[in-house]
Amino acid sequence: MHLIIPYASPLSGACRQALATLELPNLRQLLQRLAPQPLEATDEYTLTPPHERALAQSLGIDGGDGLVPWAAWQMQQAGTDPGTHAWALLTPCWWQVGSEHISLLHPESLQLQDDESRALLEAMRPYFEEDGIELQYQAPLRWLARSELWRELPTASLDRVLGRNLSVWMPDSPQAAKLRRLNSEMQMLLYRHPVNEARSERGQALVNSFWVSGTGALPPNLPASAVRSLDALREPALADDAARWAAAWQQLDGTELAAAWAQLQAGQTLQLTLCGERRARSWTPAPKSLWQRLRSSWRRSEPKTELENL
Repeated sequence: MHLIIPYASPLSGACRQALATLELPNLRQLLQRLAPQPLEATDEYTLTPPHERALAQSLGIDGGDGLVPWAAWQMQQAGTDPGTHAWALLTPCWWQVGSEHISLLHPESLQLQDDESRALLEAMRPYFEEDGIELQYQAPLRWLARSELWRELPTASLDRVLGRNLSVWMPDSPQAAKLRRLNSEMQMLLYRHPVNEARSERGQALVNSFWVSGTGALPPNLPASAVRSLDALREPALADDAARWAAAWQQLDGTELAAAWAQLQAGQTLQLTLCGERRARSWTPAPKSLWQRLRSSWRRSEPKTELENL
């Protein structure tokens, strides 16, 4: 089993301060029993955050930065064959225009209903089809789009853009010109759409655009993979809620990691990957030889130190 923990150490100053208060006994035992691997160091500006990259690598679907085919993978997980086509995830959202930049409101805060989402998709469908993009409904905040445009178009994960300046993350390659035009057209189309007029009357945020992510096609013959992403820290980290993030860490340590420690003691194998917003590090089964075990014991990992390095 491979356990991946996203947002184990966010960049938020408040969460970094909360990190000093954490007591994570089960994480400590796991880190001291397993062998640390080299730190995977990038930065906070990669299109694919470390936790998504770690999961994609474990699943065998990593196509490079910004080219992890999450749309096609999610289709496969739901029992639909994506074939060899290139797919993308489209998330209906609100682009909030500020005095200095445009940011993306967390889509969950829209509380978009099924009928609203379907009506918006149907209004947008003809414009996409004119550009050879087929839209499919999957959930209120998750649409699927099939097009060759996505096969080699890197896009930023939603986790990278929430609450941040969108201009940093907008695709700027030549093949993205069609996408930029569609964004502009949809803002004009949606401005007076009946769904948004009704939402405005209720005092709700409008749906004025969309975000594209998870682009690409699945590679053939994917290997089986026993991997789990433990996502309890994600929402409080994205909300910059340090108290809730710290409480989620304590609960995660007392439940999932306690179970992992018990499994490891029972002789099961385990790989653990801790992910920040810039870096990730994995811990794998300890080596078998006496010399390797002694060498590994000299490099015992302390949770706070390891988390601060992410």
